[in-house]
Amino acid sequence: MQTNLADFIKGTADGAEADAILRKCVHCGFCTATCPTYQLLGDELDGPRGRIYLIKSMLEGAEVTARTQLHLDRCLTCRSCETTCPSGVQYGRLVDIGRKLAEERVPRPPAQRLLRRILGVVLPRSWLFGFLLKLGRWTRPVLPFALQGKIPATVPAAGAWPEARHKRRVLVLAGCVQPALGPDINAACARLLDRLGISLVEAPGAGCCGAVRFHLNAQEDGLDDMRALIDAWWPYVEAADAGSAPGVEGIVMTSSGCGTTVKEYGHLLAHDPAYAAKAKRISGLTRDISELIAAEAPRMQTLLAAGKPAARKLALQLPCSLQHGQQVKGVIERILLSAGFELTPVADGHLCCGSAGTYSILQPELSARLKANKLAALHAGSPQAIVSANLGCLSHLQSGTSLPLEHWIVSLERRLAEA
Repeated sequence: MQTNLADFIKGTADGAEADAILRKCVHCGFCTATCPTYQLLGDELDGPRGRIYLIKSMLEGAEVTARTQLHLDRCLTCRSCETTCPSGVQYGRLVDIGRKLAEERVPRPPAQRLLRRILGVVLPRSWLFGFLLKLGRWTRPVLPFALQGKIPATVPAAGAWPEARHKRRVLVLAGCVQPALGPDINAACARLLDRLGISLVEAPGAGCCGAVRFHLNAQEDGLDDMRALIDAWWPYVEAADAGSAPGVEGIVMTSSGCGTTVKEYGHLLAHDPAYAAKAKRISGLTRDISELIAAEAPRMQTLLAAGKPAARKLALQLPCSLQHGQQVKGVIERILLSAGFELTPVADGHLCCGSAGTYSILQPELSARLKANKLAALHAGSPQAIVSANLGCLSHLQSGTSLPLEHWIVSLERRLAEA
């Protein structure tokens, strides 16, 4: 694609990156076949190719309108188009640049600004979110029906977290909302890794990964969250380099959405002289928990050998952030099958469930349609439970089904405990 950037963006880091991405696009349209919003709306501007044209026009000096902003807002950033694209167009990075520009040029209505501001204040602060969740559960019966669906009636108990007793140690991110909505996830992960001879630890003061505010287009605030998390983790990295406690061999993510963001720190902070090298190192140390478990396959098989095969049928919802953002595919499936689970077929597994961070709140109608489609596909194989690798997906889907939903690591840890 030929480009002619306007003077205001030419010569900037964003301009150079956007120009390189745009020039890879060959207008083939393969991306539209796997774009969830294009499948629903049938509008070229609600598909990757159309949004690329809108961003290109903005960067070349065309007027930015509220309609342009709407089409960019409707994008889930699921990055299914990146998996499909034969030319390697890094659409996720391009849409971040386009949204930033649209946010600067188009004032949002007061109600939109207020909602985004509330989300940006509440979600990254786990203590505040936890308090409001408890308040919401107490008042759930009198809340509007739409809001009731966002508040779970119960939250699973965390269970025991083993003492850090092994020489091998890895960091894990507690996350913003996961401690309140899914306290069982990291605790189950800690128990599982303990059986593999690895201690799981959380760093005091480690907060939001930055994804929430960054993708609400408060990008500078999101970058500040990333820097703060690097600061909280860095003593563990330095200690590992020195061969002393409390050094860790890596960082694992039990929420694939956070994992996608942390793995991209090296890119997102590449132009920050104080953090570029640290960010690159943190990204290089980060793995999804499935990648670590897969690397310990021989030990896993030893632990499973003493148990009986599990007959439980699971439907796996593979989050977009894992299969498209991190390009980790087939790993969880192999682990669960090796543990004796039966996985039911799920049609259109590449399509988003509609959670997508704050998307289910900001675009409720489109999100609800995507959720209905995803649940129909998950139910088709008559599973006994649904598992996923991202808390946001689990919370989103739970409001539309009576089937049990849990993180796949919780199911696996329970299986090991039975073995």
